[in-house]
Amino acid sequence: MSISATYEGVTRRRVARAELTKFRSLRSSWVTLGLALLFLIGFGVIAAAQARTGNDAPGAEGATGYSMALFGVTFALIALGVLGVLTSSAEYTTGMIRSTLAAVPRRLPVLWAKAATYGVIAFVVGAVGALVAFLATSAILSGTSSAVSLSDAGVVRGLLGAGVYLGLAGVIGVALGVLLRSTAGGISALVGTFLLVPGLMALLPDSWSDAVTPYLPSNAGASLYALTQGDGALSAGAGLLVLLGWTALALVGAAYRLKRSDA
Repeated sequence: MSISATYEGVTRRRVARAELTKFRSLRSSWVTLGLALLFLIGFGVIAAAQARTGNDAPGAEGATGYSMALFGVTFALIALGVLGVLTSSAEYTTGMIRSTLAAVPRRLPVLWAKAATYGVIAFVVGAVGALVAFLATSAILSGTSSAVSLSDAGVVRGLLGAGVYLGLAGVIGVALGVLLRSTAGGISALVGTFLLVPGLMALLPDSWSDAVTPYLPSNAGASLYALTQGDGALSAGAGLLVLLGWTALALVGAAYRLKRSDA
């Protein structure tokens, strides 16, 4: 029997289905997705409730119901990004990657299936969580000056943008897990890229910081769900292109490592 005949049953759909099955079979996947939803909805509701009672929630001064609703995006990003890393790095830790690559010897379909499957899951969780958080905060703030309607300009686009941001962050997490083959290393790289590097920009000269900061993954991602863009910030379209570029770069690095290195 020829090699091509042996593996003719390996299709993209079947590889994607196998990756989805592996993802669903882990309790940690559901727990982490639940935490992401809790962060998205919970922090928004807390901020709105504090504003409604006249107390100052952190970052809520002068905020609208929309910005309060998305207060938990950064925390959800950590949960979804870490789960993305675990989705790929855990197979290297347990040695299961050898069985996976034996079943899919061309290797790259495994990466594409992991990234696409988890990216869609993270997007759905992010978009649904953002919508529920918005509806909840809108109900809490109804009749106040902070209230924002779903029909207001840019709101639906922003809520979907939050989902896209979280989905692409999840894909970057998957790529980092394959690239570094270490859960600790992948999580460190993810947190450093999205949370630490933006803070370090303050150490650079203002001219350098102003030129670089908008193009960081976190800032480009934030522009996807911002209703108004601050000075020097990217537009939603430009932010999407930049974030897609970072995602592609991470996937290219992961693909190179997967093809060139032994499992």
